[in-house]
Amino acid sequence: MSENSTRSVTVIGLGPMGQAMVRAFLAAGVEVTVWNRTAAKIDAMAELGARRAATVADALDANEVTVLSLTHYAAMYDVLGQAPDRLPGKTIVNLSSDSPARARAGAAWVREHGARFINGGVMSAGDVLDHPASYIFYSGPRADFDAVAELLRPLSPQEYLGEDDGLAQLYYQGLLTVFHPWLLAFEQAIALIANAGHDIDAFVGFAVRSNAAFPHFMESMSAADQQGGWADLASLKMMEAGARHVVEASEEAGVDATLSRTAQSFYRRAVAASEEAGKAVSAFELMRRGAA
Repeated sequence: MSENSTRSVTVIGLGPMGQAMVRAFLAAGVEVTVWNRTAAKIDAMAELGARRAATVADALDANEVTVLSLTHYAAMYDVLGQAPDRLPGKTIVNLSSDSPARARAGAAWVREHGARFINGGVMSAGDVLDHPASYIFYSGPRADFDAVAELLRPLSPQEYLGEDDGLAQLYYQGLLTVFHPWLLAFEQAIALIANAGHDIDAFVGFAVRSNAAFPHFMESMSAADQQGGWADLASLKMMEAGARHVVEASEEAGVDATLSRTAQSFYRRAVAASEEAGKAVSAFELMRRGAA
């Protein structure tokens, strides 16, 4: 990689995350060329000092390294497919979200067109890349990652996972698997408190306090899962009853309890499977078997 290319980059895709990336690069003194389907977003970044690219071809020509921040991998084909002849010799760093299999297929497609490819998953507090908890998973050929690591450093701390192109998405989607129901569960809890006519701010302090125990549960549950899963019939019955009580409390307050019903159904299935098998069967084991 040339000395000049280490201080310049192209960013394609200017949603909230793409714009945050542009700002991070500019703040670090990196020259940024941008392209987006919506011109207004290009204008906003140009006001900050980014260079405009009139076309995808111009955007790819501007720099050796292009960072993609798109909705999904299908959008990558739509965008890069406008100028595939400009890909040879380039490095594409796709920080878009999608499945591991689609990431691997996307990597193969980019390489078939003569470019290098790095996959990434952005674990951030919203679009706040400099939040202490923010970091980015990367996967792909080690040499290709090392060649661009310094250029990408302004975005967030880096966690290189390995050569498998889909590994960054595997870890990323794994953590989103935790995040989405957690976020919805918190919304349900706030709705429960609000509908019951009580002070949300007073409750939130206790919610934050309870989160301190989550690492303990993650570590102990993961240890148990490596041995087949946490399973004890009496405990499974207790968890089913606890989920049922959450459903009842939510419905008393007029709150949608769909999420809690889903949790209850897993414990009910685990109890039924345990009684049928004559031994404890964990919810983890049921999940590994796939959909009922």
